[in-house]
Amino acid sequence: MAGMLYLCATPIGNLEDITFRVLDTLRNVDIIAAEDTRNSIKLLNHFQIKTSMTSYHEYNKVEKAHYLIGLMQEGKDVALVTDAGTPAISDPGETLVALCHQAGIRVTSLPGAAACITALTLSGLSTRRFCFEGFLPSDKKEKRAVLEELAGESRTIILYEAPHHLKKTLDELWNVLGNRKISICRELTKKFETVMPLMMEEALKYYEENEPRGEYVLVIQGKSLEEKRQEAALEWMEMSIEEHMQYYEEQGTERKEAMKMVAKDRGIGKRDVYRMLLGEEK
Repeated sequence: MAGMLYLCATPIGNLEDITFRVLDTLRNVDIIAAEDTRNSIKLLNHFQIKTSMTSYHEYNKVEKAHYLIGLMQEGKDVALVTDAGTPAISDPGETLVALCHQAGIRVTSLPGAAACITALTLSGLSTRRFCFEGFLPSDKKEKRAVLEELAGESRTIILYEAPHHLKKTLDELWNVLGNRKISICRELTKKFETVMPLMMEEALKYYEENEPRGEYVLVIQGKSLEEKRQEAALEWMEMSIEEHMQYYEEQGTERKEAMKMVAKDRGIGKRDVYRMLLGEEK
């Protein structure tokens, strides 16, 4: 019988945040695949876990995945841990999980700490709808495309950022997204945990005077649905009323229905559309 892959969430700061189930699993699997064995050995030593480890990181994720799958096909159980938090979230573990599914290996996830969710709950921003972007792309064109997409995002946005990139990222966010609310979270669950609810402009000024330290999670207010509606209405207003009607009629929409759609787009009544069409036709 084949073994299993256990995705084991580890603390993002405070070691007491590990679960009993994770500890039991780490003690009983045949091998632990760790993003950085030098980091993970501190965790294992703290809880007196003697299970052997092997490295699994961004630069060996495909080759080592096949090795680990081979072990599991032989009946061995493997635990995957990242440096902090839940494996496969902004982490090469996603590759191992995908390849396990292809190979028919069972995968289970042992829930625990995740910096993105911890920051979201502390942010003071809406938690009902949110999107997680992780780290922004390093490629300039790709990053610009992602930022422009996020500019229209109505859900709360969660990003990760390293201290040496924070100032530049805040500047790029301010230029593309505008002066929105942002909660800047650092050192989550640790002694010097801080959560700073600011406006984007205030955040830029703060880090002009204060050097960023630690790993950051940025939680950013989404664009309101009302603001998106108003922007869409303004775009329609750049068209003449007849051009707007033509836009829908060319898609096969009947004229009466097109009038309803035009009225909704512009935030006016159907009778107003009718009168404006009469005016243009004269």
